Amino acid sequence: MKAPKRMCGKSDRLFNIAPLTAMKTIVLTLACLLVALHVHGVENTLEDSTNAAEDNPEADRLAMVEYYKKRFPNIELAEHNNGAYAIDAGKRAQWLEIEEFPPYEIDVDEGENLFSIPFANGKGYADCFANKGMGVKQNYPYFDADRSEVITLDYAINICRERHGEKPLDYLGEEMGYITAYMAFTSRGKYFNINIPDAGLPSYNKGKKFYYTRRGQLDFACSSCHIAAAGNLIRAEVLSASIGHATHWPTYRLKWDQLGGLHRRFIECNEQIGAEGLEPHGETYRNLEYFLTYMNNGMELNGPGSRK
Repeated sequence: MKAPKRMCGKSDRLFNIAPLTAMKTIVLTLACLLVALHVHGVENTLEDSTNAAEDNPEADRLAMVEYYKKRFPNIELAEHNNGAYAIDAGKRAQWLEIEEFPPYEIDVDEGENLFSIPFANGKGYADCFANKGMGVKQNYPYFDADRSEVITLDYAINICRERHGEKPLDYLGEEMGYITAYMAFTSRGKYFNINIPDAGLPSYNKGKKFYYTRRGQLDFACSSCHIAAAGNLIRAEVLSASIGHATHWPTYRLKWDQLGGLHRRFIECNEQIGAEGLEPHGETYRNLEYFLTYMNNGMELNGPGSRK
């Protein structure tokens, strides 16, 4: 069966299109039609305000903060690190019950064990990170001027491994999930403090552009769901706000039945709208994480997390 034609505008031709299943296309197209009447206007308003402050990341962040304060006046900004559970009281109660016996608890223990195993040359992960890798996640991603690229925590783990003669880990594999879960756990209670040096502005701006660029069969951008339609329902799920999106990774998602990183979610989102799911921790997604995490500056880390 051929995929139906786009029903919400033109796709950005810079992105390849991945076919949707017929049922998923029908469901997402209906959701698209329901939100399309107001999404364009809201998106454009916030995007215009950030574009007016080009090369001023802090102005971008403050504009986003003010938007969510007005959009959700009864929700403390800090609560958005709990995602949709900050918005939906019923789902929050269910989530808190799950967190009493979190499904990622054993994964954190496994990550601690893997983190402590030395490499063949006698070195280990602790030799590659500040503070021996404990409580450092709030500093990632950052722009490395020597490498002229954004370094995410997962990317740094593989850089560390390769530097010491070890093979890189699969970014979507269990071992990477375990190690990042342990490192995230040691960073709980800390706050994002991401810096954008002048040399990092091009990477930040690329990430920002990707966030607001429409693509795929449904002609959606990241901002379509998580800015313009935040708080609305798609099927039975509440769309979370962009503020707080970077705080709780890696996350044990019940639909995955395992831990997964933020870039797995990026891939999934792109594929759901009929766009190509790009390489995890490739340049595009690292720049996207750089932008998104900067928007979360001042937010408390509470990963690893659990989500439906």
